[in-house]
Amino acid sequence: MPDLLPGLIETFERAALQGGPLPRIRAADRLGRELAGHQLLTAMVFDREAMTVQRLYSSRPEEYPVGGRKPKRDTAWGRQVLLEARRFEGEGEGTIREHFADHGVILGLGLRSIVNLPIILGGRCVGTLNMLWPEPALVPERIEVARLLALLAAPDWA
Repeated sequence: MPDLLPGLIETFERAALQGGPLPRIRAADRLGRELAGHQLLTAMVFDREAMTVQRLYSSRPEEYPVGGRKPKRDTAWGRQVLLEARRFEGEGEGTIREHFADHGVILGLGLRSIVNLPIILGGRCVGTLNMLWPEPALVPERIEVARLLALLAAPDWA
């Protein structure tokens, strides 16, 4: 990982110069594919009052178009990720079916594991960065890369 650090820093410095969240999210997608091998990355903005998330970015816009909304009121996932600002780690088909209404699309893409990372600004969740893989078990190194990328992508989401 130390050999990758200069490139990682440079990528996010360039993205920061462009302003707004999308350049940082695109950088996280590109680096996440290289470092962690995810097959889908989405970024969602959280509307606390409506208790919904809206897609800001998708690496697969045909299946997950930008602008799509999902209600999260009264869900265990919504409480954990959006209200308590704790990441969600999901492994296997059963977990995906249990926690995601769009499980048919996720499983249809051959994806079997997921990490949802809250984007926290000012002590509150303002959105999520979501990475998915085809393997049913999560690899700790992938989770660490995902956590780092979420932190680097976080500024300017509010």
